[in-house]
Amino acid sequence: MPNRRDSRRRADPRDLEDDGPPRSAAAVLFGHQVTGPNGGKMHDDRATRLKERIHRAHEQGPALVMGIVNVTPDSFSDGGRFEQAEQAVEHGLRLAAEGADILDIGGESTRPGAQPVGIEEELARVIPVIERLSRQCDVPISIDTSKPEVMRAAVSAGAAMINDVNGLRAPGAVATAAELAVPVCLMHMQGEPRTMQARPSYQDVVSDVRDFLLERAEVCQRAGLDRANLVLDPGFGFGKTLEHNLALLNALDELARIGFPVLAGLSRKSMLGRITGRERPDQRLAASLAVALIAAQKGAAILRVHDVAETVDVVKVWNATREVSSR
Repeated sequence: MPNRRDSRRRADPRDLEDDGPPRSAAAVLFGHQVTGPNGGKMHDDRATRLKERIHRAHEQGPALVMGIVNVTPDSFSDGGRFEQAEQAVEHGLRLAAEGADILDIGGESTRPGAQPVGIEEELARVIPVIERLSRQCDVPISIDTSKPEVMRAAVSAGAAMINDVNGLRAPGAVATAAELAVPVCLMHMQGEPRTMQARPSYQDVVSDVRDFLLERAEVCQRAGLDRANLVLDPGFGFGKTLEHNLALLNALDELARIGFPVLAGLSRKSMLGRITGRERPDQRLAASLAVALIAAQKGAAILRVHDVAETVDVVKVWNATREVSSR
């Protein structure tokens, strides 16, 4: 069986030349014409292919690996390491070369206690990175944002997916996502980043999260979003205690059976530090790989991770055992 990762063009981290003039974030935001660097048809094709791959991963496996590119000074795991566009692009190309199926670009930290970022600042962080990555590699790009203005500009710049930790609850977000017609991940979060870990409380965390996600999916479909474009994320670490997170991980197969692909974002999370005693996020590789494997086995279609190469190896080994057992 051919390896789907080995057959595509590899990105080269040295390939950092910018082949077009930069556009200001203000021009993107305040109504100037925005044309994606690859043209509308290529963008549509990328979004369609990505939707098909997500559903294939959901229905048949193996899970897709989404590499994290934080263009922020304050993310919990790698804040400040890739704050400059050139550093972020180089990191994205490295993750693509390591086998990432999707690159998730974020310009606003959502760690506990994080302060909000303005629209212009977020655009200035992410748009140059998306433009250059979409030109320099063929790995589809996801924009990690809750702001409709950033969603629109990012898709125009080449993004093929929206990843919203706020579940499209911002004013105008549902309508914008429906118009853009790309895959959208809806995440559950109790509260908001500044206060979400203060006192998380649920009647039944699995039922409460499932009901929230199904309600958001219904709202989106009523607004015109294609059901086939929806992905659900239980939001590990977003307004949850360690016990809540473990209950959700244990029940991930239940969430994967409700009819939508599931994204699992567990990489380097504080819950892993609590379990292992590893205080620094970059010391949690082994624990991150363990929960990635558990999530994949329980039906996650997308694994959102910092350590792409290692996670790709985990998925390859797990998939090899699946193929042998299915013969």
